[in-house]
Amino acid sequence: MTSTGKIVRIAVIGATGSVGASVLDICSRFPERFRVMALAARSNADKLLEMCMRFRARYACLAVSSAEIARNFQKNGTELLSGKEALESVAELPCVDHVVFASSGTGAIIALQRALAAGKDVSLANKESIVAAGQWVMPLVKRSDQLRPLDSEHSAIWQCLRGEARKDAARILLTASGGPFRDFSVKRMENITPEDALRHPVWNMGAKITIDSSNLMNKGIECIEAMRLFDMPPDRVGALIHPSSQVHGIVEFNDGTIKLLFYRPDMRIPSLAALAWPERPSVAGIKELEPPCPEEWALNFYPPDLVRFPCLRIALEAGRRGGAYPPLLIGADEAAVRAFMNRRISFLSISNIIESVLEKYSGPSPSALSDAMELISEGERMADEICSSFSGR
Repeated sequence: MTSTGKIVRIAVIGATGSVGASVLDICSRFPERFRVMALAARSNADKLLEMCMRFRARYACLAVSSAEIARNFQKNGTELLSGKEALESVAELPCVDHVVFASSGTGAIIALQRALAAGKDVSLANKESIVAAGQWVMPLVKRSDQLRPLDSEHSAIWQCLRGEARKDAARILLTASGGPFRDFSVKRMENITPEDALRHPVWNMGAKITIDSSNLMNKGIECIEAMRLFDMPPDRVGALIHPSSQVHGIVEFNDGTIKLLFYRPDMRIPSLAALAWPERPSVAGIKELEPPCPEEWALNFYPPDLVRFPCLRIALEAGRRGGAYPPLLIGADEAAVRAFMNRRISFLSISNIIESVLEKYSGPSPSALSDAMELISEGERMADEICSSFSGR
């Protein structure tokens, strides 16, 4: 149990994905601390039912369901919620203390707002909700550490800042492995295929985020997220290439000192940090989670090449400009990566298309969450239109 003697009751949104799996692995290893009350997924009913049976979850949520699927869950003693507001209902369940947002995309933003407004503790691994809608999400955080980053880089920064005054932090640096093409020349990148881009050297992730990691767009999006999560101006947030992926985030302080967080690249470690805060339960006996020995330490860092990897430059500029540009970036990137995966454009064309969208836009900044959502769709539409006539292979 926790030091308060209370078991933390958890809901996981995005339970069938890779981050959700890491969170649930931690819950299974510390049953005296965590009780899984609700699990949500977009469409994988069979896998969700299997998870509900394993964890004896009281509630489940699917975006689309049927009477037959609902009966299957009911036989297991799990109430299935579905429909337009089902996810919001999960986020507000009275029997849940802590809501984990492990899904991708923008579909859970309202649920995130509801969970924070209801005073729930929240662990977040959803970039879009902060990049596109941070100004409507962050004001709902009611207390220190109510919102806990779950991505490895943001978790590292969050942990480095624990016990520190934010005004004393001079700069935040997120690390990146550099992806499978970190040593490629531009010429060699011309022939990259989707299969090549999906071979990430460190992390096992979904297809979209793996492609984004291969061209460093993901790192740029994470930098925008860090600006908003930690209330840091754009010129004080950056990235470093760190091929061994053992250091996940770095904070430089005004007095010249530096803090960095070092651990094996395993999403279960930031999951445990977020779920168990402010405690640090022992992982003794879980060999793969124990710290590397000094002989394994490889503290090698170098600056990213913004010529070979322009997506990082484009994302940082979108973060600096703010307003409409971050949500436009999210939408344009979605469409451009989809076109690459469908072999309609080349790998190098992804950045060209996204930059074209941002250059062409001349409309207003969003004044409401609905405006930001429309800008994501507008960025996607504009990129699709460019892809249809693009010949820059």
